[in-house]
Amino acid sequence: MADALNTLCDRDDLRIVSVSRLFSTPPWGKTDQPDFINACAVVETELSPLALLDLCLSTERDHGRERGERWGPRTLDLDLIDYDGRRIEEDRLQLPHPRALERAFVLVPLLDIDPDLSLAGIRISERAAGLAGDGIRPISETGDWWVR
Repeated sequence: MADALNTLCDRDDLRIVSVSRLFSTPPWGKTDQPDFINACAVVETELSPLALLDLCLSTERDHGRERGERWGPRTLDLDLIDYDGRRIEEDRLQLPHPRALERAFVLVPLLDIDPDLSLAGIRISERAAGLAGDGIRPISETGDWWVR
């Protein structure tokens, strides 16, 4: 993940603002695989939402991601959760991420960055409190696992 963030911030049109701690989380969807490592990052960019999505997808590929089984093991998975509070409904991109508010493995790292954050008008702290966070545990003390 650190290499992927370094790839992203090597660009002149993107800056990493903050990162969450790393969290170990039970696999989701397909559960007979090792735990996932999850984190969130806040970026500032001049890229459009679709261009940022394309950058995320190309970064995944450059770091060995091969798309196969849905929810199966992967080397890297970069998702756009929100883009300045915009609502986007396109074939390739829906924002805010349509399932983010249902997934503790997204909300817990987001809370780590900004406990006052809202998605689609819903405070993530309130939604996260109602989700089972069983098995989600920090594996880094701070966001310093990534230092540029």
